[in-house]
Amino acid sequence: FKTLIKTDANTRGSLFGLLSLCRTANKHKPWIETEYQGIVMENDNTVLLNPPLFALDKDAPLHYAGEICGFRVHNGPSGSGSVQFEAVVLDRSTGEGLVRSKEPLDCESQREHSFTIQAYDCGEGPDGVNSKKSHKATVHVRVNDVNEFSPVFVERRYEASVPEGRLFERIVRVEALDADCSPQYSQICFYDIITPNVPFAIDNDGNIKNTEPLDSKRQRVHTFWVTAFDCGKNRAQADAQVVVTVKPSCKPGWIGWTKRVEYTPGSGSIPLFPALHLETCEETVWNIQATVELQTGHIGKGCDRDSYSDRSVRRLCGAVRGEVDLLPPPSPTANWTSALPTLPSSDSSLVFSFNGSSHVAVVPESVVSALSGDHFTLQLWMRRGGANIQAASTQTRGNRKEEETIVCSTVKNDDSFSHYSLSVHGCRLSLFYWPDVSAARPVKFLWKLEQVCDSEWHHLSLSVQFPSVTLYVDGVTFDPALIHDNGALPNPAPRQRIVCAICHFKCNPVVVRDYMCVDPLVKYVGGYHGLLSGVTVRPGSVEPHSVVECLYACREGLDFGDLETLGSGMKVHVNPSQSVLVLEGDDIESFNRAVQQVTYRNSLRFATPGVRPLKLITSLRCFNEESCLSLKQLEGYLVVLQPDAPQISLSGVGPHLARPAPEFEGPRGVPLFPELRIVCSLSHAVNTAAQGMEALMSDAVAHTLDGCEVQPLGEELNPEKEELLVDMDVVRERGLEIINTTAYIAITGRMYEDVLRSVRYRLAKGSARFERRFRLSCSEMNGRYTSNELTLEVNFLHSLDSLYHPSHLLASQQQFLHPSHHAGELSGHTLPNPHRNSVIPGAATVIIMVCVGFLVVMVILGVFRIRSIHRRGEGSRSEAKEGGNQWDDSALTIIVNPMEIKRYVRHQNSIEWRLFSQF
Repeated sequence: FKTLIKTDANTRGSLFGLLSLCRTANKHKPWIETEYQGIVMENDNTVLLNPPLFALDKDAPLHYAGEICGFRVHNGPSGSGSVQFEAVVLDRSTGEGLVRSKEPLDCESQREHSFTIQAYDCGEGPDGVNSKKSHKATVHVRVNDVNEFSPVFVERRYEASVPEGRLFERIVRVEALDADCSPQYSQICFYDIITPNVPFAIDNDGNIKNTEPLDSKRQRVHTFWVTAFDCGKNRAQADAQVVVTVKPSCKPGWIGWTKRVEYTPGSGSIPLFPALHLETCEETVWNIQATVELQTGHIGKGCDRDSYSDRSVRRLCGAVRGEVDLLPPPSPTANWTSALPTLPSSDSSLVFSFNGSSHVAVVPESVVSALSGDHFTLQLWMRRGGANIQAASTQTRGNRKEEETIVCSTVKNDDSFSHYSLSVHGCRLSLFYWPDVSAARPVKFLWKLEQVCDSEWHHLSLSVQFPSVTLYVDGVTFDPALIHDNGALPNPAPRQRIVCAICHFKCNPVVVRDYMCVDPLVKYVGGYHGLLSGVTVRPGSVEPHSVVECLYACREGLDFGDLETLGSGMKVHVNPSQSVLVLEGDDIESFNRAVQQVTYRNSLRFATPGVRPLKLITSLRCFNEESCLSLKQLEGYLVVLQPDAPQISLSGVGPHLARPAPEFEGPRGVPLFPELRIVCSLSHAVNTAAQGMEALMSDAVAHTLDGCEVQPLGEELNPEKEELLVDMDVVRERGLEIINTTAYIAITGRMYEDVLRSVRYRLAKGSARFERRFRLSCSEMNGRYTSNELTLEVNFLHSLDSLYHPSHLLASQQQFLHPSHHAGELSGHTLPNPHRNSVIPGAATVIIMVCVGFLVVMVILGVFRIRSIHRRGEGSRSEAKEGGNQWDDSALTIIVNPMEIKRYVRHQNSIEWRLFSQF
């Protein structure tokens, strides 16, 4: 410029023109990369970029226009970065630049940074006029970590307790942390036990285990130190202390378990586990659940119930009378069950087995006619699968495809017929009901029940008050699903019938025998396969719920002692059959107290003896599920001892009963047991403190006889000459059942003394009988306990005139030759009359009179001879024995047989002869 000023004007003009031409030469913008990756070491400020920072300009090598004068840093996507970083030009001609932080960076505070950078040239001159800028490039800077921090333990002291004598994979776990930001320096690479000669080892994760079994007697507490190293080999700033306490040997589980528990009948409730408690060996648990199972499926119908017949139990439970037994015990009056196979049962009920094909019971029409109406109660005991029960998975889950009919009934209601059928199919129970078989469509009531397919005994009570139906299974109510549309079903035939175990079959009437179809070609459809017992139908009002519960109620089961003493957080649940009891809680001490209050009760006076298997299943839930205890199932058994058998004593009746024969010939006969007394007592041993011996004590208890039998000894009763009578009004009032045959008279039901006192014996007039012996015996609990046998000899006193008078003899003979004259005296019997017009000729009368006179003379001679012989024998005996009593014959009765002299009667020094023969 100085040179330009010194030149002349023309020269200066030329130079300014040239300068103006140079200013217009900045035609291009600088160029840089679009993205850079940078690394900066922690505690440093120089950023190493990849690729290196170079700005290029196409105006190079022009001065100013081709030179890079600087870089500008802008905020990145996060809005920060420009404050912490700057970019400087190292060489203007080459465009080399440098990015650096304004102050040292901390990786732990922020590990990555992002910002943008832009280059600009020097413009058209030294004043930077008309300078151009490049595009913005993104710069990502990562701060490289420096291992500046050492590991630090989370806790300075670690404690653990372990039982002795065992090797553990992990006793306790120590943990250290490193504050460095990078995985290389922040991770703990390994731990180390710095205390020498300890029986422990530690892995890289900090888990400490013992290398040999620990012995609490040798060393109760082990204390040692551990340290940690990060991957940069920095050691922990401070070491951690580990304390391991060795506990004496402890076996977790139930302590005080008694495998055998004995129950004495009449003891009420007894605790099953009086000394049982759970030992967890200091393992922390937050939930405990124990399930006690009492298995009574082998006892009768599932548990110890009243050992009475089903009818007697109904009376005891207060059920309304009037039920009809569809499967009664076989008898002359109920023979439609005689062909069915039966199984023994320990609870007194008769169990019938059905095979689903040929076992069917058809109830006679005479019995069906007593059942009518759309209000009735059907009750039964059932067990699916028959006598040889398989596992529930193979036997009960609906293997049979067709429905199995239990009861099928059609009864007459006024001028129409109603029909119902109770069936099972798989695990479903269904009731089809036709209010009117000729018009109405059937309604189906359906229940889905596990009880009908689990191969166990269950009690079903179906109360029908159409259109309302109520089902009780084991005393629990179940609501049905109602189905109105059942498709096209054939209407049942309008005729009265009730069939058990089948509903549809065709049988030739020729091959129906004993109400059973014995045709080998008969086709059965939907036969029931299983066991049935106590199938009854009672028309009229339905049974109350309380009665149904009583009929099913178990007299034995599990129970809990005192619910008021149950600790907080404890729960108790008992199933309806009282065979499963579940305890749940979270506190071990409260749980142990609750377990000790689990009891077994049996309210039967004479419990069924035998073994009841017992199980205790325990599950624990711990905070540390990996090391939570697992307890094995405990098994034992409850033994119900043989109860003291009651002694049933029948007394008050002498061995002989002598009455004049005319009294027996009266319309009501003579009572056989007018002063009968029944006493029931229990004998038990009592320790006497004075002598240290056991004495047998007897306590009188109320008797509950349910059956008595009066049986003539010797030959059976002759229905044409004799009979046993019972006051039927008393029998009906007490709801008893009576079977009166020539061989015996049996009365079943709740027995009372006045019922037996009303038993009378009656003879037909003119019967030449002189003695008859009877035996009375009673039983309790359906024959389980029997009384003594009371034998009674009945003597009939006849007058001599009535025996040998020919007209009497003829009348006696004609009485049985023409018994129709006395038909009213033997009610209920039809006596034969083979010779209605027969007459005894006069010659026979003369012969009879002569024979009688001859026999009287022979009897008198024989009596005097026997008396003389007897006196001689008595005198010889009195000489041989001093002080012997003289024979007192003042009350002697002598009976003489016309054909042979048997005995004689002497009463008040006058001999009255009696003939014992029948002409």
